[in-house]
Amino acid sequence: MKAPADLILLPQWVVPVESPGTLADHAVVVQDGRILDVLPADDALARYDAGQTLALPGRALIPGLVNLHGHAAMSLLRGYADDLPLMAWLQARIWPAEKKHVSESFVRDGTLLAAAEMLSGGITACNDMYFFPQAAAEAYLQAGMRATLGMIVLEFPSAYASDADDYLAKGLAMRDELKEEPLLSFAFAPHAPYTISDATFGRINTLAEQLGAPIHTHIHETDDEIQDSLKQFGVRPLERLARLGLLGPNFIGVHAVHVNEAEIESLAAHGCHVAHCPSSNLKLASGIAPVADLVKAGVNVGLGTDGAASNNRLDLFGEMRLAALLAKGVSGDAAALPAAAALKMATLDAARALNLDDRIGSIAPGKRADLVAVDLRSPACQPVFDPVSHLVYVAGREDVTHVWVDGKLKLNERRLVDLEPDDLTGRAAYWRAKLTA
Repeated sequence: MKAPADLILLPQWVVPVESPGTLADHAVVVQDGRILDVLPADDALARYDAGQTLALPGRALIPGLVNLHGHAAMSLLRGYADDLPLMAWLQARIWPAEKKHVSESFVRDGTLLAAAEMLSGGITACNDMYFFPQAAAEAYLQAGMRATLGMIVLEFPSAYASDADDYLAKGLAMRDELKEEPLLSFAFAPHAPYTISDATFGRINTLAEQLGAPIHTHIHETDDEIQDSLKQFGVRPLERLARLGLLGPNFIGVHAVHVNEAEIESLAAHGCHVAHCPSSNLKLASGIAPVADLVKAGVNVGLGTDGAASNNRLDLFGEMRLAALLAKGVSGDAAALPAAAALKMATLDAARALNLDDRIGSIAPGKRADLVAVDLRSPACQPVFDPVSHLVYVAGREDVTHVWVDGKLKLNERRLVDLEPDDLTGRAAYWRAKLTA
């Protein structure tokens, strides 16, 4: 008698990520939102009686991509402030616009827009840092997308909160209300060392240890940030955070562009993670992170897009390719970041940074069924000697045909299942009019 299953997927290749290479002519069996089995296709058909069996010829089935750093609602600011360095971008354009316009409805609409873009491009989970995270949570749940919500903290007031204590209180209340939602998890998200006091960092560190939550913050993004820290605190930002006890396995440093050898060794020794956002770093002229050195030292590096206001795409296929090429070019070593390593950064390594690698990031029995089918049949993808190489160096987000989150279909033959593009376009047009009025 055959065992029951909800879904059998029959791609041409399964890319487990957890183990090297690909599995040809294998099936992935899904039951109750979980990967039940990975086995040869003929064996799967003989062993399981599925409610649906879907053949995916010419497709590579990969784990859902995990965006380790973003500001989803800033999709409504895409193209609003281009071709500026970071601090001019923030102080002259972004912060004034946010002060005037950011609200619960802004965040909800912008996050829905971002979720649609991410799901369409194979991103099934993201690590989000922005104001009104509860409104973002509503959008992610509507989209059916997995998200780690940042409990954002700043010292200065915004429409969301009045001071650091207020930010923390609201973030913790959100976590308490939503912590049973299976698609949501939570992280402390102090914006950056230049916007957070020692006392606030100390309180965040205590809370993070008590709750077992990651700490997700921008760090060493620009050289100016480091020089300002030396003037104000007498040490570089990472050394300041080390003295405050923040560095550890729950620490996610975003960007880490300007890190020296001692800082790389410190990040590795403390078991820290880095969110590498190559497109944003280049567009803001912040620099190029020494990814090959970080990886060689043993630092876990995941990939992020940053926000659409500074990228301007939420496209992890593009980030994988760019990360691999930059690592080679900067290090002078063509093997510095192979395709398989870049794919792992966009999946399992990013999941590990979020303490989610026991649930997502690879295709293995017992994990949640966050899965993506990528079509490698186009002439531009021929011939296919190595599907993993093609996923990083050839294919793009436009080649994603199907996406499942927790076993639920979210993209079907390149069409969103739960979100209506015309509705999202209308919401974006509304905010464009407000921002340009």
